[in-house]
Formats: sequence, structure tokens, C-alpha cells
Amino acid sequence: MTDKAAGEETFISHLVELRDRLVKATIGVAIICAALMIWPGPSHIYDIIAAPMIASLPVGSKMIATGVISPFLVPMKVTLVLSLILALPWVFYQVWAFVAPGLYQHEKRLVLPLVVSSSFLFMSGVAFCYFFVFGRVFKFISDFSPTSIAVTPDIENYLDFVMSMCLAFGATFEVPVVVVILVRMGIVSVEKLKEVRPYAIVGAFVIAAIVTPPDVVSQLALAIPMWLLFELGLLVAPAFVRATQAPEEPV
Repeated sequence: MTDKAAGEETFISHLVELRDRLVKATIGVAIICAALMIWPGPSHIYDIIAAPMIASLPVGSKMIATGVISPFLVPMKVTLVLSLILALPWVFYQVWAFVAPGLYQHEKRLVLPLVVSSSFLFMSGVAFCYFFVFGRVFKFISDFSPTSIAVTPDIENYLDFVMSMCLAFGATFEVPVVVVILVRMGIVSVEKLKEVRPYAIVGAFVIAAIVTPPDVVSQLALAIPMWLLFELGLLVAPAFVRATQAPEEPV
């Protein structure tokens, strides 16, 4: 077999492996989605997601649906997104299983902890947004709204807002993972990151001002955790680097 044929065969085998991993990840999401469809059900899941908004509205107020199929379609979208979030550990594991054969043993010690920590941090960001941020943001909007306006949010607009906020918080909670990867790959050193700490703090507040509503509470709720997670990344990065260094060759 020529080198070219061997290379093509290897490339095809990688594509087949990638397909299998994508199928397994999709099956995992589908199983969780089917379970959520059965219990507690899409309508109840949306009621839970909408609870922070409803709590900030006048007693007896409800959200509205302007689309004909919105009362059916929006809860289904929420259920699918929640299924993907809950299946993140399984999805990340499939990514790890795909890249693991091409890694050295010392490199594998880095990947699995990053998969676990990435899943945990993303879910923590989403939970922090839902349990801490939403209630304060919606209360601020409700208190700021003139009394001559009836606040009746549309369920589709609310879903878009919730998804964008949860994605923003979930992504920004990945800061320690990003720091560890940058340090481990040698792109930047811990010492250099410490030098640019003031710029990182300013950047955290700038990002928070862009992705959150224009109120101080939500901006601080995102900027301060980003800063603290950046500091956490600086603390754990040296330990990860030492744990994943290649063993020294015997003299």
C-alpha cells in the first residue's frame, strides 16, 4: 500500500469515527429530550423557565403568544435546549473520545478534567443566570416601566432573551478553561496574564455591558464572576501544566 493510499484510508477512518461520535452524541441528547417530553413535559418546563418573569409582573398577569403555533413550538424549543445542556457531559465525552487516540498519555490527563470542568462551569453559568440574575433583571425592568404601560411579554421574545443570556453566562463561565488551555499550549504564560490583569478586568466589564441589559445589577453579576474565574484560571493553570508535562527522558 502506498503512502497516499494509507493516508486516504486513515482520513476515511477518522471521518467514520467522527460520524459515529456525532451519532452517539445526538442519541444522548435525543434520549434526554424524550425523557423530558414525558416528564415534566414541555409546557411545565416552559412554566419553570418563565417563573422569574411572571414573578416580576403584577399578580394575575400572563405572557402572550402572538404566533398561531407559538404555544406549541416555543415549549418544544425550550425542551430541546434544556436537553442539550443536560447532555453536555456526554457530548463533551464524545469529543474527548474522538481526540484521545491521537494524544500522548500525559496529554490525556489534561483533556478529561477539562471535559468535566467545561460541563460543570457551563451549567453553573446557566444556573447562576436563572437563579440569581433573572429575578433581579426582571424586577428592575418592571420597576422602571411606566405605570401607563401594561407589560405583557411575548413568549418567543422571552425565549430569545433567556437563551441569549444563558448562553452568555455559560460561555463566560468557561474563562478558567480558556486560561488553562492558553497556558498549556504555550500561547501565553501565567506571568504575562498576571501583567494584563487590569485589562482583563476592564474587558470583563465591557463584555458584561454588551451582553446584559443596561442595568448595573446584571452587569456586575456577570463582570465580577468573570474576573473571579479569571483569577481561578491563574491559580489552577500551573498545576495543570505540571500534571500534563511529558515525562523526562532517562539519561
